[in-house]
Amino acid sequence: MVTNIAAYHFAAIDDPDALAGRLRRCAEAGALLGTVLVAGEGINLFLAGDDGAVEDFLAPLRVDPRFAGLQVKYSRSTAQPFARLKVKVKPEIISFRREDASPLSGRAPAVAPTELARWIAQGHDDAGKRVVLLDTRNREEVAHGTFAGALALPIDNFTELPEALAPHREALADATVVSFCTGGIRCEKAALWLRAGGMDNVLQLDGGILGYFEQVGGQGYEGRCFVFDDRIALDPSLAPLVDGMGRAA
Repeated sequence: MVTNIAAYHFAAIDDPDALAGRLRRCAEAGALLGTVLVAGEGINLFLAGDDGAVEDFLAPLRVDPRFAGLQVKYSRSTAQPFARLKVKVKPEIISFRREDASPLSGRAPAVAPTELARWIAQGHDDAGKRVVLLDTRNREEVAHGTFAGALALPIDNFTELPEALAPHREALADATVVSFCTGGIRCEKAALWLRAGGMDNVLQLDGGILGYFEQVGGQGYEGRCFVFDDRIALDPSLAPLVDGMGRAA
């Protein structure tokens, strides 16, 4: 079996090129394939390979004080879902291009997957307010699945979210808004930016959809979660839609 990991962590990186070079060497040493993104604001990882090689790659990150608390999401496949290794230095680990969206100065308040599942089941948050789930992904991803009743926007890129959300902001004023995405990066940035703009009723789903699947399963979720590799999408048990040359059972 192939071990797949998805992980990100916001931390100040003084020399992104040097870190990218070190991560490339570590990934190559273990024959890992996938994508590693490094920016001054942190790292974003999507890698797959032998279980031991994955843990060898993660070991030095786990002891690096900059990445204390790194949360890694695991899934399995029978086939390698990546064709090659890509290591890139970027201005952001996910492009948003907005001020007041950097988690380096503090994370947005988060709701844990188990807590959100409870809110979904009871139909409101613990204060009795209605809950609106805000999907910060693009329309291609949403087409594979999303939370039932979620507010999904007609966007193709994350940078389009602010304009697409603008007509909805007034209607969201009386709700507890929970932003979510695949793994947590986009919903974290979106929540920070919205709160900086006065929407202090916005939370992020800690760990994104994949974290929710790991801890809760599919409660309140319809369909699969799109992933950016050859597996195409994962169901709530983290089984791939496509595994190798064909669809998984």
